[in-house]
Amino acid sequence: MRISRLPLRLWPRTLVARLFLIFLVGLVLAHTLSFALLFYERYDATKSMMLGDLERDVYIAVDILNRLPADERADWLERLSSGRRQYLLGPGQADQPLQLTEARNAADSIEQAVRNRYPIVVHAMEGDERHIQARITLQDGNPIVLDIHLGMPPLAMWLPVVLCIQLALLVLCAWMAVRLAVRPLTHLAQAADTLDPNRTGPRLDEQGPAEVVQASAAFNAMQDRIASYLKERMQLLGAISHDLQTPITRMKLRAEFMDDSTDKTKLTQDLGEVERLVREGIEYARSAHGTEEKAARINLHDFLDSLVCDYQDTGQQVALTGPSDRASKLVHTRPHALRRILGNLIDNALKFAGAAEVSMHDRGARGISIFVLDRGPGIPPGELDAVLQPFYRLEGSRNRDTGGTGLGLAIAQQLTSVLGGTLVLSNRAGGGLSIEVQIPVSLE
Repeated sequence: MRISRLPLRLWPRTLVARLFLIFLVGLVLAHTLSFALLFYERYDATKSMMLGDLERDVYIAVDILNRLPADERADWLERLSSGRRQYLLGPGQADQPLQLTEARNAADSIEQAVRNRYPIVVHAMEGDERHIQARITLQDGNPIVLDIHLGMPPLAMWLPVVLCIQLALLVLCAWMAVRLAVRPLTHLAQAADTLDPNRTGPRLDEQGPAEVVQASAAFNAMQDRIASYLKERMQLLGAISHDLQTPITRMKLRAEFMDDSTDKTKLTQDLGEVERLVREGIEYARSAHGTEEKAARINLHDFLDSLVCDYQDTGQQVALTGPSDRASKLVHTRPHALRRILGNLIDNALKFAGAAEVSMHDRGARGISIFVLDRGPGIPPGELDAVLQPFYRLEGSRNRDTGGTGLGLAIAQQLTSVLGGTLVLSNRAGGGLSIEVQIPVSLE
């Protein structure tokens, strides 16, 4: 089965874990194969050595015992015995036929060593086929027994330890190699995730292997092209909007000299709408340069109170509600950009609901949320994200008849991004719209 066809649920989620799993399985299989080959070679070498030594050992030992007087043979048994081979006096106890191939091979080697000079019988012990005894009758008629335990010599204790240490080192090296290979990809993903057209993000370090340098250089170049394109687009929008002001003004002056009529009224209304569109187009272009404003420390509660009072002085129904969590603390932000954000949102609420509420909520280390609430018609859930796009209009109550240009929320969204924050739209229970401006406590 190919790896690409494995069920997805069997794969780890991260690339690091997947690559490490592949390396780990490969290393374990390779090490297992090495173990198998090592033990097979050791078994084969031990078998050949044992049979060769057995034939030579039996040949020498039997000749020595045969030449010794019967009363001295017992003293030599321990000297001639070694390891799993013991020489005993007497007829022995084995009486079972040989079943194992290893036992028959050992019997052939013993018979080859004796070379028909001595009568020999080889049997296996009852209950242990690997335990055999060869009964050899010497020339004086006395029997001796060669007692053999067939099997591999015991494995040295240090060998598995060394092999496990080798496997652990290989696994550690594989993990470090995978991390080293994937780290540039992680940095690239983080840079792409934090890429903001409205802010100049940190450039990727163009150092390391050739492939990493090439990818970093390509990403930095892409970031520069995006910034250049957006800057050119905003400059074009601002220039066109600015240049349109002169002919619109001339047209309004000419309309003033026209006789009163229905056409004059409609023309004046159309020119007013175009003028508002041009003015907000200029404001949207300028909002892209919100980063030029220097940050300052302000008392947020006093700032909101001043903004709300300005609307109340003009007779607008705007109220500041909720707890003043940071009434005595300063916030480091760009005040003019924040005022334009909240002004656009409040104007939007007044336009569609006739009243607005402003409140703030302390989110601790995550920053501050400022809410602009209304009881207007709200926005269909499927279009909450779309209304943040420039020139986007809804077909309901928020349409061209209300005089909107579709840039108010887009300007607020862009300036919020300049502040390093987020604009979140949601419909309120019972009707109306809630716009949350999430901003950090400070700007770096």
